[in-house]
Amino acid sequence: MFESDEGLLNAMRDAQRDERASAASKVIAAGRFFLRRRAALGGTHDNWCVDDWDVIAAEVAAELGVSRGRASSWMDYGQVLVERLPLLAEVFAAGCIDFRVIRIAAFRTALLTDEQAIAAIDEMLAHTTPGWNTFSDKRVAQLVDWMVLDLDPDALRVAKQRDDDRHIEVTADHSGTAEIWGRVRVTDGAAFDMKLDELAATVCRDDPRTKRQRRADALTALVGGDAAMRCVCESEQCPAAGNGSHSSAVVVHVLAETATVEGRGTRAGFVPGYGPLPPETVREVAKAARQKAVHVPKDASAEPQYRPSAALAQFVRSRDLTCRWMGCDKPAWQTDIDHTAPYPLGPTHPSNNSCFCRFHHLLKTFHCGLGGWQVSQRPDGTMVFTTPSGRVHTTEPLGAMLFPQLAVPTGNLEPADEPLPGPDRGVAMPKRKRTRVQDRADRIAWERGVNRARYAANPPPF
Repeated sequence: MFESDEGLLNAMRDAQRDERASAASKVIAAGRFFLRRRAALGGTHDNWCVDDWDVIAAEVAAELGVSRGRASSWMDYGQVLVERLPLLAEVFAAGCIDFRVIRIAAFRTALLTDEQAIAAIDEMLAHTTPGWNTFSDKRVAQLVDWMVLDLDPDALRVAKQRDDDRHIEVTADHSGTAEIWGRVRVTDGAAFDMKLDELAATVCRDDPRTKRQRRADALTALVGGDAAMRCVCESEQCPAAGNGSHSSAVVVHVLAETATVEGRGTRAGFVPGYGPLPPETVREVAKAARQKAVHVPKDASAEPQYRPSAALAQFVRSRDLTCRWMGCDKPAWQTDIDHTAPYPLGPTHPSNNSCFCRFHHLLKTFHCGLGGWQVSQRPDGTMVFTTPSGRVHTTEPLGAMLFPQLAVPTGNLEPADEPLPGPDRGVAMPKRKRTRVQDRADRIAWERGVNRARYAANPPPF
């Protein structure tokens, strides 16, 4: 089929407009959904640790197949567009503005509190932002700040100091290694650098690793609290043979098949939270690791107590590998083992036990029943979630997806009739010191106060 250059350019332009309009429809719908649901819930859970915002965000996340954090972000921007910047929302819905411009505008205008100032900047943004799509994020922020400064100097958002951005990140690259990066105070960075050099020098001269490799491997000794690192020269006369003998209190779980550990298999292992581990690395790690077999309970009977036995807990965590809530990647060994149907109506059994991080455990426990979330479990570990709106979603256990032998059905259970939440059930829910609305108001007041103090100390020239 013949296509002209003009036709292709028109197709790109139209697709971009449709993409922007589609993003607007999603974000604005998320905002309106939150406002409707919040009104229906009546703010009765505002001081709960898992409040109405969290419950609504979880439902949006389940519907869109995204993380709770991303759904929460879309709800926030949608609420801002509906309540504070409706004219800008109309332009966004027409496909005239990139979502990144909306994000910057919403953030840079968040400290405005006067209704007339908010209405004025909404009108200015609706008129000018269609021409900003080619601008960099920095220039968009500068233009919004210019408008804010003209309307209300106290509402200008000032960049945080670099020291406030201290962080350390660890990300697996799916090849058996991980990348570590971050930002620390210069004194801490210098001390860390010297400590790695110090540990790298504690092996004997016959150690086959380069200094660069020894510095990387020194993290094992550092985490274990050792004053020296283990030498790998494999010589019986090695003067550093006793180095690195202390075991670390930090436990890293690796799930792998027995054949891989013994060198007879080639299936990769898996580190929850980080990803696959090549079979060669599995065998190397296994040499110094504590190994524990996972028993698969094909025809298990219920255990008589509330707390699962060590064997049952090991199987459930290995089968699930992560929190079972939709979109949650919290490693299973950092989660609670929950009874899907509450104990004792639901037994302690692999077909009724699953892993939930503390947040989703609280959400499931205190926001359930009629009008809330409903959760059930199948014998193969599949979880079935019914949202407050009646939509049904399922999640499969990650461990069973990676290692099919863990997906063996563990037995059918008689369905349990869950008790309706009592009027005093919320007493056990952890409470917030301040509600989400109060936190936001306090942050806005604090930032505006910082600006006023800054102007008082250094008045702008006239």
